[in-house]
Amino acid sequence: MAACVIRRTLLSTVNKYNRKHAVRVLNVELNSGQTPNMTRLSCSLFNVQHKRLMSSRPEGKVLETVGVFEAPKQQGKYETGQLFLHSVFGYRGIVLFPWHARLYDRDVTPATESKPTEPPGAHRSKEVKGKTHTYYQVLIDTRDCPHISQRSQTEAVTFLANHDDSRALYAIPGLDYVSHEDILPYNSTDQVPIQHELFERFLQFNASKVPPFTPRDTLQAWQEKNHPWLELSDVHRETTENIRVTVIPFYMGVRWRYCIRLENMGEEVVQLRERHWRIFSLSGTLETVRGRGVVGREPVLSEEQPAFQYSSHVSLQAPSGHMWGSYRLERPNGTFFDVRIPPFSLESKKDDTPNGFLPGPFTSLA
Repeated sequence: MAACVIRRTLLSTVNKYNRKHAVRVLNVELNSGQTPNMTRLSCSLFNVQHKRLMSSRPEGKVLETVGVFEAPKQQGKYETGQLFLHSVFGYRGIVLFPWHARLYDRDVTPATESKPTEPPGAHRSKEVKGKTHTYYQVLIDTRDCPHISQRSQTEAVTFLANHDDSRALYAIPGLDYVSHEDILPYNSTDQVPIQHELFERFLQFNASKVPPFTPRDTLQAWQEKNHPWLELSDVHRETTENIRVTVIPFYMGVRWRYCIRLENMGEEVVQLRERHWRIFSLSGTLETVRGRGVVGREPVLSEEQPAFQYSSHVSLQAPSGHMWGSYRLERPNGTFFDVRIPPFSLESKKDDTPNGFLPGPFTSLA
């Protein structure tokens, strides 16, 4: 009975969506002699009414112990080496370092502090106050990548391969950006709890520390060397008809990368059918781009799989510019509606030049 109560309480606390299907969730088992806040986390498949936390896994998956759940932090930040489960995509990960970004949320009441005026033709211009928000650079456990590949690109960070060839990019598989509220922290006695080729290059086990995984010198060197295109500075968010779009732009020396997450905050199943971009360059050009889906997909956002995340790239004919647009989504009855993509700036930085630390396979992202 106690274990059942703990499971219900935990899932209710961390649940973001009200779901009603068989999904992969946390199975919390009360260890003998432990207090309720020291619960063991396991990953399994079973029916849960009105509970959704993690992505589905294949039938017949053996129950696998993850670690001991910790209370999510309401104040402060997580440190390097913190183990976590992603509350939306369900993968295991570990924090490398935090970024303090400015979140421009167009769903909140307008205030006095705002971003620069939006370019001509941008939709529904209004002042948006920027609020400091913590994001984290994290490693994704490669064992979980196959289970989230249809919901989230696991190559969220890319680099220019050569400054003279703006078409060539490298991607690092299993490196992601995670918002503070997406972190479900836990601890483990395993000295190598995360499987990733960079784990032991960046982190080392130290039982006297909390968390017990401390950064190696190579992690700090890598962060400093790649800081210009790793740094997350601005995040833009807007919700239209229960579909929330979050955009994170990055400058990469001669082009820009942007990461986008779409989340269905409602109960109705919808499918993304088209994208419509408007790209304004400070050289005076305004380009319109239309196409089917995104990155070759037309994702369905449902109660079971409410989120989709991807990244892409854009080049301008000037040092700076703006982008905005919309997605066209289809309802089950065949009707369509447009979801706004919040306007965001593409701003170049001085003295940003590519560097040589480019782990991972070569990937060209058009």
